[in-house]
Amino acid sequence: MPSPHTLIRRSLHETLVAPLRDMIVNGELRPGEKVPEEELCVRFGVSRTPIREALKVLAAEGALQILPHRGAVVAGITEAQITELFPIMAGLERLAGTLACKRASDRDIARVRKLHDAMAERYRAGDEAGYLRHNRLVHEAIFDLASNETLSAFYQQILTRISACRFTLRKDAGHWRKAMDEHEAIISALENRDAARLADLLDAHVNVTTSGIARAAIERRAKSGDADKATKKPARRASKRKVVDERSV
Repeated sequence: MPSPHTLIRRSLHETLVAPLRDMIVNGELRPGEKVPEEELCVRFGVSRTPIREALKVLAAEGALQILPHRGAVVAGITEAQITELFPIMAGLERLAGTLACKRASDRDIARVRKLHDAMAERYRAGDEAGYLRHNRLVHEAIFDLASNETLSAFYQQILTRISACRFTLRKDAGHWRKAMDEHEAIISALENRDAARLADLLDAHVNVTTSGIARAAIERRAKSGDADKATKKPARRASKRKVVDERSV
């Protein structure tokens, strides 16, 4: 974990929920892992009580599970939840793009372009972690330009829930290249303030990701099935018992 730092105590949500959510989204806390409460106390300079209250908030959002005798564990995500959550994310992205085109200044849009260019540099360097970090910054910047706090709050909640998918979706060179092309088109539409096109591009971008995750899930099930077949022991043949003919006794 990074070096400890103490937060200025404001509200619980501002000081603990947001950074804990970031740890989940960034993969610092992975699905199935137990949340290290003691380490978090040291990191944020607080007692266990506010940490646990923050964890309860994230559990209510579905990002964590509070298990008896084990504490808080980062939640995974099921295929059914993917089917439910990604269309919601697509709707949020569409609305954010539409509002951003109407409300953003030229300077704001230039800032998003700069983030996109930094993401492209990470892509060319083969730095997947850096690419994912800047990818998130680009999308968050578009939501910021929408100037709608409620919309941004919903986005962060859904983003936290679907972050487990990053450990499911395998990125090959073709998928990565396609994602970069999609992002270039998204930024161009924003720069042109073409709200309708930007909304459609963001919607399609989310749907492509959903399809990729679905394919990964199918492949995972197929591999699991093959492994089960390979390890399954052949059934033993029923032993033949000699039938004694009473007449031969």
